[in-house]
Amino acid sequence: MKREIVKYGSKVLTEKAAPVTEFDDALAQLVADMFETMYDAPGVGLAAPQVGVSKRLFVMDCSKERNRQFVFINPEIIQTEGSQTGDEGCLSFPGIYFDVERAARVIVRAQDVKGTWFEADFLDLEARCVLHEYDHLEGDLFIEKASPLRRELVKRKIWKLKREGKW
Repeated sequence: MKREIVKYGSKVLTEKAAPVTEFDDALAQLVADMFETMYDAPGVGLAAPQVGVSKRLFVMDCSKERNRQFVFINPEIIQTEGSQTGDEGCLSFPGIYFDVERAARVIVRAQDVKGTWFEADFLDLEARCVLHEYDHLEGDLFIEKASPLRRELVKRKIWKLKREGKW
């Protein structure tokens, strides 16, 4: 079932998400709903807080074919290295994009939908996506990675859209 994506301004986006403790059918359904929502948006990653659920969980599929699904539950960043700067957007900030600097490589440890721990190593776009979605679980938003001037311009644009009833 497709869920509504929470937009910037909602408190759930700035709170540290709670650990997932139950690996049950409800969790599996949430994961399925999140993939459906992410693909429909369309996006390459989606964190549970973005659908109003304050849990440490995100999904990702950066492939063009939409056949490389990853689920990260209670993720931990083990290592990062290198640097990349590239255009980044966020489903909770529709229509807003700007360059963000992130690590070029990330190693992450997480649980899958059944609770089994795994480690994975990602580069480039997938590394960017993992780090972006992980930030959501910490209550950190990509707008905070913008320069002060860019951040102010984005906030003004959002304020204008809210005033017009488009946000």
